[in-house]
Amino acid sequence: MSLRSPGWLLLLVPLLALIAVYLVVQRRRGRYAVRFTNLDLLDKVAPKQPGWRRHVPAAAFCAMVGLLIVGFARPTTEVQVPRERATIVVAFDVSASMEATDVEPTRFEAAQQAALAFVDRLPERFNAGLVPFSGTANVAVPPTTDRAALRTAIEQLTTGEGTAIGEAVVASRDAVRMLDREAERRPPPAHIVLLSDGSNTTGRSIEEAAEEAAGDQIPVSTIAYGTEGGTIELPSGDSIPVPVDGPALENLASSTGGDFHEAATGEELQAVYEDIGSSVGHRTEEREIWQWFVAAGLLAALAAAAMSLLWFSRLP
Repeated sequence: MSLRSPGWLLLLVPLLALIAVYLVVQRRRGRYAVRFTNLDLLDKVAPKQPGWRRHVPAAAFCAMVGLLIVGFARPTTEVQVPRERATIVVAFDVSASMEATDVEPTRFEAAQQAALAFVDRLPERFNAGLVPFSGTANVAVPPTTDRAALRTAIEQLTTGEGTAIGEAVVASRDAVRMLDREAERRPPPAHIVLLSDGSNTTGRSIEEAAEEAAGDQIPVSTIAYGTEGGTIELPSGDSIPVPVDGPALENLASSTGGDFHEAATGEELQAVYEDIGSSVGHRTEEREIWQWFVAAGLLAALAAAAMSLLWFSRLP
């Protein structure tokens, strides 16, 4: 929480002084009562004291004043607001390592199902595109609101040789640029979601691609997919390990303002896509919440009045 007019908090100083005076007065009243040496007689002639109840209306009154002062300081908080429009490009690794079976039934099939669920949950007005990549990267579906075309393209993906992560980032950025040029008004915010299970083996470097995406202010959220023990079987019967390069993907995300995720199962991948969908589907706004403090202050004032009337038959 932050304050837009913090100068009003100076009024808390007189309030604290008032509380201090109240405490001093109450302490003196207690000393005055002890001056009666005959405590038995004092108990008979003195009216029954309300005890702790006499302090409650005063505490509620001070709380009211304090809440109103904070309200005048115009406190704000960050809230998540759904975006009306956005462009999301899904960069999908279709390298041969995606045939590894460390994720059931295979990395590739589990990733397809997770990607389909992801695009289905995006708001209807969001533009969504697809960039599959192996040894090269191409825009299979330019950003569009046509979810049927996107689903069909995901379902028809096939694997190939190589892993060109850098090329995938640049191709995704180019797809966003093309849509921005076609937009009649200010283009919506864009975000690239890149899933890969390996290392960059061909094309431009990840660092170069990250620099280009960051220059266009397009965050790249990455998903390191698979396990350290993943392998693929060659026709000869030999096994080749295919571990994921998590550090490279993490650097790509951090250097572009995106988020880094890891997923070792199909269920984890579904959860990651849900998390990304929630984050890109909302924007953070700072809103004033002075009304909350004023309302709480009024409730405190009503409580002080009600307790004073109930216990002492007078208003505070």
